[in-house]
Amino acid sequence: MRKINVGLIGGGFMGKAHSLAYSAVPMFFWPTELMPVKHTVAEFNDKMAEDAAARFGFENSTSDWNTIINNPEIDLVDIATPNNSHAQIAIAALKAGKHVICEKPLARTVEEAALMYEAARNSDRVNMVAFNYRRTPAVALAKRYIDEGAIGRVINFRATYLQDWSADPKSPLSWRFQKDIAGSGAIGDILTHVLDMARYLAGEVTEVSAITNHIITERPLQQSGADSLGNSKGGSDAPKGKVDVEDEVLSLLKFANGAIGSVEATRNAWGRNNFITLEIHGSEGSIAFNYENRDQLEVCFKSDEGDRRGFRTVYTGPNHPNGESLWPIPALGIGYGETKIIEAHDLFKAIAGQEPVRPDFGDGYQVALIDDAIARSAQTGQWTKVPQLNRETGQIS
Repeated sequence: MRKINVGLIGGGFMGKAHSLAYSAVPMFFWPTELMPVKHTVAEFNDKMAEDAAARFGFENSTSDWNTIINNPEIDLVDIATPNNSHAQIAIAALKAGKHVICEKPLARTVEEAALMYEAARNSDRVNMVAFNYRRTPAVALAKRYIDEGAIGRVINFRATYLQDWSADPKSPLSWRFQKDIAGSGAIGDILTHVLDMARYLAGEVTEVSAITNHIITERPLQQSGADSLGNSKGGSDAPKGKVDVEDEVLSLLKFANGAIGSVEATRNAWGRNNFITLEIHGSEGSIAFNYENRDQLEVCFKSDEGDRRGFRTVYTGPNHPNGESLWPIPALGIGYGETKIIEAHDLFKAIAGQEPVRPDFGDGYQVALIDDAIARSAQTGQWTKVPQLNRETGQIS
């Protein structure tokens, strides 16, 4: 069995999630195409890097991510850093002949995403952007139903991503609230996930009409190097820093296939934890999904007899996408970790077979184009066309 040496850059929350996946892939997907080896982890300084190596089980640590890029033993570079370093690291890794997985959003701007996509096109290495929610078995099952024609022609798609972890203005100034690091706020951070699923399930988005809201304008400065998100609070006298990105966004969508829809994302929805919902209506039925009940897919089919027509619950398990490799009976509990395990498995399978995997940097670039159109629409108050990437030519039209 061939090994694949992984170099992880970033030892925070996402680094933990990815490290868990590398450990678990052989347990769930056996025999695995490649055996992951956690070779080297890079962090902000030596102490943080050493801690990450000990915690996540990496053989080596470094405070210079170039050490990973320049090490010929490392096959895969995993980018789990804040958004402002994605482009520099990914382009360097691809030029060095590494396979690359990059956390979402792919980049801060369309321009950075274009450079990353071009580097990927010029490389024969596998590239992937980590939109892991599409790998939730219930979402993959929805995709299967749609592709099989079970709900007919898609007519309407609506989705939300609502959170409250930062609704309190006393929660600290994460890098996610700073435009020069994050690129955008709710648009790039969480809306990108439902836009990825919109493209995955309903097709290409061609036009948008959006509004945004900037609610919290300053937050207490963080007192540690780690990004503490909403889990710690500063007092009323704590030093404050500026928040210069949007807190929420709402957009209408038009799709290439004639469907219409809407997407909404906010960080200020008290009572909503990780509330990702999808509802898809077709000519022959409907599908609904709530990530907080992620073992369940709600379906209704036009072909049902009138006296029993309505939403029924399908609990995902061995008969559904990736079910044979996860848990032996339905509804035992799919978590965030499983989506990352499936993601890593699909990545390794692509590397082993020297074949593409989706979503890739092209998908990340197209989502960046939608993000940019949404931001421009919110500024102008006008419907805004979304440029379309031609994957054959690499050109935008």
